[in-house]
This record gives sequence, structure tokens and C-alpha cells, in this order.
Amino acid sequence: MKGLHHVEIWVPDIDEAVSSWGWLLTRLGLELTSEWSDGRTWDSGSAYVTLTTSPNLTSAAHDRRRAGLNHLAFWGGTREEVDAVLADAEAHGWHPLYQERYPHAGGPDHYAGWVENAQGFKVEIVAESHAEASPEG
Repeated sequence: MKGLHHVEIWVPDIDEAVSSWGWLLTRLGLELTSEWSDGRTWDSGSAYVTLTTSPNLTSAAHDRRRAGLNHLAFWGGTREEVDAVLADAEAHGWHPLYQERYPHAGGPDHYAGWVENAQGFKVEIVAESHAEASPEG
């Protein structure tokens, strides 16, 4: 099978990153499978996400608007499950984005929410479509 194998995110402060990312990844069903002084890995079964302290802390802070990674998008389950994650996100270090257009900031047929943490990383939480959720397919 082809697809995403893993994502490694270099962060300026692993403890600060784990505070927000750890909550979110666990809430989305990933399991913390590895932990060391400068990093953590969460596994989804088919892919994994690793946070590691950047070896180059002299560089500018992450800016999702510059060339490079803008955001990661994760499946969040049903619309109700996505709503629940987003309702709890701010208490765990994630600031909501595009609230005035939630949950259709990505278009009328796309149910999702966006959040950004204090380190400037943006995440999209996407609901399964009604077609994917229905037994008729």
C-alpha cells in the first residue's frame, strides 16, 4: 500500500510542543509509542507523527505562511466528534482559526475546523463526509 509513512515536525521546545500536540494527537486516536528527551512519537497504525527538538534553534520561528509546510490535516471522525475536539482545543493550547466561517471555511461540502498552537503550527480537523459515513457508501 502506498501512502503517508510519517511526518516529523521540528519544534523549538519539546515540552511546550507536547503540551498542545500531545493532547491533540491522543484526542484524534493516535497512541504515544516512543518518548525520549528531545522527542515523542504518536502512531496511528498506518502512519506516525514525531515531534523532535530542532537542532537549529537559531533559525526564525515557524511561520506557516512562508514557503514550506502550511498545515497538517487529520481525520476527526463524525461532525459531532470534530465539533467536540474543536470545543476542547483552546483549553489545550490551540487557538481557533476562521471561526466566522466554521465549519465550512473549506467550502460548502467540506466540514472541518482549523486551529493553531502557540508555536505557530496549524492543524485542520476534517469530518468524514456523509457519503463515507453512510452504509450506502
